[in-house]
Amino acid sequence: MTQRIYQVDAFTGKVFSGNPAAVCPLEYWLPDDLLQKIAMENNLAETAFYVPQADQFEIRWFTPTVEVDLCGHATLAAAFVLFHREGYAGNSIRFYSPRSGALTVTREETWLTLNFPADPLQEVPLTEQLKSCFNKAPRRAFKGKTDYMLVFDTTDDIVTLQPDFGAISILDARGVMATAPGQTTDFVSRFFAPQSGIPEDPVTGSAHTSLVPYWAKQLNKTQLSALQLSERQGFLQCRYLNDRVEISGQGKLYLTGEIYLD
Repeated sequence: MTQRIYQVDAFTGKVFSGNPAAVCPLEYWLPDDLLQKIAMENNLAETAFYVPQADQFEIRWFTPTVEVDLCGHATLAAAFVLFHREGYAGNSIRFYSPRSGALTVTREETWLTLNFPADPLQEVPLTEQLKSCFNKAPRRAFKGKTDYMLVFDTTDDIVTLQPDFGAISILDARGVMATAPGQTTDFVSRFFAPQSGIPEDPVTGSAHTSLVPYWAKQLNKTQLSALQLSERQGFLQCRYLNDRVEISGQGKLYLTGEIYLD
């Protein structure tokens, strides 16, 4: 059998930047071990799979090593594929994740807006284990549903941050985000998840479900701009809606193809 596959650069308007995600539209769910093997073979941060269900699409996300609870950039990529390659006629797509619930994506011209549940943070002690993850110490530490968030003082701190992947990989979390106030945007960040098979993620939509509530309260504003300072970089427009977060970005198609499965 053959399986359609697309690769989309998410949270960018040009190829070779943003965060690449693979997208596989399915008619029915394939076995989990096959989904994981496809994601491993793709060797991208995330591969999204979706199946149509009545008036919505069930969606799941896999890194090269594990299935994850939520992925922003691969959801944006899946919506891009539906809108631009799979003939979806509306301007709003309803996704459903067995792990994260209802998710929607709307389009306005070239921008796609994700509506995700906010991830509330709890401040946690700044332990030596957390300090050992990077070459400089953060000033505050928080924990959300799946990730740690470490807060630094300046954009330059984030740019020059050197991760210790061994130390990060033993944290009891999906990964760790590092963040600070921005210079040209409201805040900046980077995201590291070696324990999930992603040493550094280029642009992490799901991390902004934690970042946006934190910075909205710190800056006393609900509309925020964000820049993820990986090598590829990505720009996001965000809105804080108390229990939900809107995350907007663009996408660019990189390839279409077929997977040949025995």
